[in-house]
Amino acid sequence: MAPTPTPPVLFDRALLRARQNRARHAGPATFLLDRVREDMEERLNAVLREFADVADIWTPGQILQTPARDRFKSCTHIGLQDADQETLPFQPESLDLVVSALALQFVNDLPGVLTQIRRALRPDGLLLAAMIGGDTLTELRQSFAAAETECEGGVSPRVAPFADLRDIGALLQRAGLALPVTDVDRIVVRYDNAFALMRDLRRMGATNILVERRRIPTRRATMLRMARLYGERFADADGRIRATFDVIWLSGWAPHESQQKPLRPGSAKAGLAEAVKGRSKA
Repeated sequence: MAPTPTPPVLFDRALLRARQNRARHAGPATFLLDRVREDMEERLNAVLREFADVADIWTPGQILQTPARDRFKSCTHIGLQDADQETLPFQPESLDLVVSALALQFVNDLPGVLTQIRRALRPDGLLLAAMIGGDTLTELRQSFAAAETECEGGVSPRVAPFADLRDIGALLQRAGLALPVTDVDRIVVRYDNAFALMRDLRRMGATNILVERRRIPTRRATMLRMARLYGERFADADGRIRATFDVIWLSGWAPHESQQKPLRPGSAKAGLAEAVKGRSKA
């Protein structure tokens, strides 16, 4: 059997921990996390199932606040101090629920982590997570790329690559999770200028942690050109710029015999044409 290939190391997770600690002490920007927390509580409240043993994985700050935590027998928070090796400290079939908020986008081996979560879940246990993905910060990425091309003759890695919805759905299935569901919450935030956006990113602890990141300061001329291009291309009529954040929600269940099974190919009783015809009469 061929050895399993080692996933590439894209992110400096020790630097991530340091930057999130700095953001926490300096006064964090939590508007994205607050929105995710509210949404997660609503999603959990809609699940008609009791969860006893719960783990919160790598969320910057604990996502399950009181009274949400009161629903559970035990709740373990795995912080970033435990995150360098991306190895989760759970025994097989020891958890009923795993949650994570705004953390999985910084994982080097996401398929491996999802597989670990699947093993840690008891039958009919749930993974519910939110991660940054899709077209997040597309405006900033485009503006930096154009400015560096003009001013420096090339583009350096600045913003992490983000997974899209289809990628995440495929990874859930690959990890062996049943009934996988993904959706996107697109949040557009407006700022006075690009520098105000970058201040918020620092206050989130979400600035560049790519291993292949540029190690020398960006030229002042490049930064000013980036800000000008951002304003020219992505400003509203009042002059304020837009910044896109796509929050990808993902969920999946550890397989259990009580769960609904997909139909076998060819077992449908009515064809697509009949279904469409029936809909047209409604």
